[in-house]
Amino acid sequence: MNRPYVICHMTLSLDGKVTGEHLVRSNHSPASDVYYEINRNYKADAYACGRVTMEGSFTGGWYPDLSEFEPAHSPMDYLVDEVTGFYAVAFDSHGRLGWKSDRIIDVDKDPGYDKAQIIEVLTHDVDLRYLTYLQSMEIPYIFAGDTEIDVEEALFKLKAYFGIKALLLEGGSILNGAFQRAGVIDELSLVVDPVIGGEGKPLCMDSKVEEYRLVDVKNHDGILWLNYKK
Repeated sequence: MNRPYVICHMTLSLDGKVTGEHLVRSNHSPASDVYYEINRNYKADAYACGRVTMEGSFTGGWYPDLSEFEPAHSPMDYLVDEVTGFYAVAFDSHGRLGWKSDRIIDVDKDPGYDKAQIIEVLTHDVDLRYLTYLQSMEIPYIFAGDTEIDVEEALFKLKAYFGIKALLLEGGSILNGAFQRAGVIDELSLVVDPVIGGEGKPLCMDSKVEEYRLVDVKNHDGILWLNYKK
């Protein structure tokens, strides 16, 4: 396989919502604990999130002053000499994420996230000054697509450049949908929180019909883990 094996690992409500108020209620903690434990157990080479998820979980909305940077000479993939072998892949089409380190700083020091080396996946619709900023932070970046992310190209480069063999796709809904439409989700790892979510986004936005087979079910005190493969 010329791309990583992709596992979509998500928490969702009984009505299939991956966003919404149900995620911030006090009773959500047990489902989160199960989710993070499974994340660590997978021991994947990388985890991938979209811009909104990365912003909510790690960057907090901070963004650099790009007026301090000169435009990069050309929009070419940028790699660094020293790599960790454990990566946080940010699908950031237009370069909207602001990082203060080249590694993820997780407040809980969770080994499934903390100290992962950041990789930015961009389109060519990006401010060239943002590339200079990433270079100043020694954050590697790759291009995949002109204005929208080409998922297959991105995955090919992630394996070819960084040796990523197993990748946890951790959302959100828009990024999951892009992967699903590209037909590259090999496995589903779904932690079902026993709550009706109400308003919120589905597991995969703008999805297509695709069949999976159930290979495992575990009951964690009423919180189900459902594991499906193609």
